[in-house]
Amino acid sequence: MLNIRFALDYLKHKFTAKTRHGLHSPFVYRLVDEVIYDFSEKKVYAEIENARKRLLNDNRTITVTDLGAGSHLNKNREKAVSVIAKNALKSPRLAQLIYRLVADLQPSNIIELGTCLGITTLYLQQAAPKAKTYTLEGCPQTAAVAGEVFKQEGANTIGQQVGNFDDTLHPLIDSLSQLDFVYVDGNHQKEATLRYFEWCLPKVHEGSLLIFDDIYWSEGMKEAWAEIKAHPQVSITVDLFWIGLVYFRKGKEKEDFLIKF
Repeated sequence: MLNIRFALDYLKHKFTAKTRHGLHSPFVYRLVDEVIYDFSEKKVYAEIENARKRLLNDNRTITVTDLGAGSHLNKNREKAVSVIAKNALKSPRLAQLIYRLVADLQPSNIIELGTCLGITTLYLQQAAPKAKTYTLEGCPQTAAVAGEVFKQEGANTIGQQVGNFDDTLHPLIDSLSQLDFVYVDGNHQKEATLRYFEWCLPKVHEGSLLIFDDIYWSEGMKEAWAEIKAHPQVSITVDLFWIGLVYFRKGKEKEDFLIKF
């Protein structure tokens, strides 16, 4: 039933979403034309994808601690690193989109919820090398593999925090004067997603971008996305089906865009 619902949501999005044509917002038109639809190859892509290839050939087994239900109860499972790399890492197409969004924004700080094996983290860090990048992960052994990847790639400025997001995110937000870029890719539950969104709100500003992953993952995530779009502080949202972009630009008429990707 879940797969049928997801497929129907995808088809609905595909047939109702727009391309750059017909967009009446100069801000979103430029975003789509110059950033989202920039499919040109960049040197950094090949470098990071080589790190992905190493993970796809890593047959070590680790214990995966699943905190995705939003509780402190661990659900331990043994998995090969190669299997995690194959099934859990963001695709190159999506990870490279996130790279372009960060490269365009050039934030001074980046927060990622959900390190996994660190490939998307590398894209984030390489897109804005001068930014302070923080990545949060609930699973210690997954985070340890990501740490190895960062070391191999010379990405020594990435700040890793391991633990339940409920314990690690709020103190991190409190330590920063503002939030420039936040990518929420972990604990795909409605209540947790809305909680993390609300924690971010006091520190967002005109140039902030929040990205929510898997906004059609479940009915709960669809409801969370709808509530985020409706929030009075949110001015512009861009729904790319796989991810949702949230902007807080003052003086802009509130608009929600469905964009093909």
